[in-house]
Order: sequence, then C-alpha cells, then structure tokens
Amino acid sequence: MAYVDGFVIPIPKKNVAAYRRIAALAGKVWREHGALDYKECVGDDLQVKCGLPFPKLAKSKPSETIVFSFIVYKSRAHRDRVNAKVMKDPRIANMGSEKMPFDIKKMAYGGFKVIVDA
Repeated sequence: MAYVDGFVIPIPKKNVAAYRRIAALAGKVWREHGALDYKECVGDDLQVKCGLPFPKLAKSKPSETIVFSFIVYKSRAHRDRVNAKVMKDPRIANMGSEKMPFDIKKMAYGGFKVIVDA
C-alpha cells in the first residue's frame, strides 16, 4: 500500500497567490525526485455542519483560509528516500531563506499508511 504525507495549513487569504507559487515549485521538485502525486488544495466549502470544520480544527482566524495538501509515495521507505533528495535540492533548500506566506508553527503535518485505495 502507498504512503501519504498530509498537511493542514491556515494561511492568510491575502497570501494564497504567493503560497501557490511556492507550492507549484515544491510540487515539481517532489515529483522530479519520485513522489507519485502532489496536491495542494485551498479551502472552498469549510463552513460545514457535520463534524469538526477545518477552520476550527486549525484554529484559523477569519482572515485565513485552510490549505490541505498531500504527497503520495510507494511506501514509507520510498517517502524517506524522496524527502532526503528533496531536502538537498537547492530549489527547496533556498526556500528557507524566503519568508513563508504563512506561520509555519501553525502547520499540521504527519505521515499516513494508506488503508483503503479505492
């Protein structure tokens, strides 16, 4: 079964275009280094009545929206190999010197084993 890295990021609505530019480059780099899929999704229908809405989960402000992202790999070992290459790639390594368009401390991240792939 595949392995997925998942992210939930509250981001100021005014910074979505800047985030998209960074994410487009990141997606290209991850795919070049072997990721099977890379998706960055911005909130659209977040005021749901069922369950815990993402804005509440992420404790976002009214001026923020939620970005939900995921990267798909063959396995956890494959993820580790791909990420090691990505972190050495100068296009990603140099991103740390730029100011990110969101508060990195508010980003939620984790690795997940896929249990259903329909």
